Amino acid sequence: MPFFPNNHKRSAGFGAVLFTTLAAVYPVIVYFLHDQASYLLFAAGACCLLLVRALFVRDELSTALRIPLLLAACAIGGLSMFDAAMATKGYPALLSLIIASAFGTSLWHPPSLIERLARFKDPDLTPAGQAYCRKVTWVWTLWLLLNAAIAAVLALWASLALWTLWTGLISYLFFGVLFLGEVVLRPWLQRRAAVSRQ
Repeated sequence: MPFFPNNHKRSAGFGAVLFTTLAAVYPVIVYFLHDQASYLLFAAGACCLLLVRALFVRDELSTALRIPLLLAACAIGGLSMFDAAMATKGYPALLSLIIASAFGTSLWHPPSLIERLARFKDPDLTPAGQAYCRKVTWVWTLWLLLNAAIAAVLALWASLALWTLWTGLISYLFFGVLFLGEVVLRPWLQRRAAVSRQ
């Protein structure tokens, strides 16, 4: 992984935050504008979001997920040729599934994705740290698969309002809880490991 200057890191971080924000409001935009715009336009917007992150955002996670993001963009583009509405509603499920596959694949081809990200801050990760990163990768993989399944079921059989509620709000609340839980748990485990070594 090449070294990026600090200003490049800041711009990459901004790009990742911007993409996440747009991805979060995407279902809300679809809900409020589906009567005024073609579903094909929404599907094209989803493809653009994925392509922009895959090709132009240079944060560590986007770099690791470049190929899955490109595959997701191709899948949505292909599906939109047959069913633009389903491509539009399938975007959150497909995105979650593709990212889950990247996390899951790293479990069979270590180091785990979380470990790779952790090593940017701590290159000399201890064996205990590596094991912890592997467990966290498992948690994220399972959650992403569950989220993809729920989003897919809602896209196929639920109302647009219910699909929007899950994909635009509830799922991101769960993402936030998992992320904050890991941020809080990690320092506690590090302190505990330090004490056990004394």
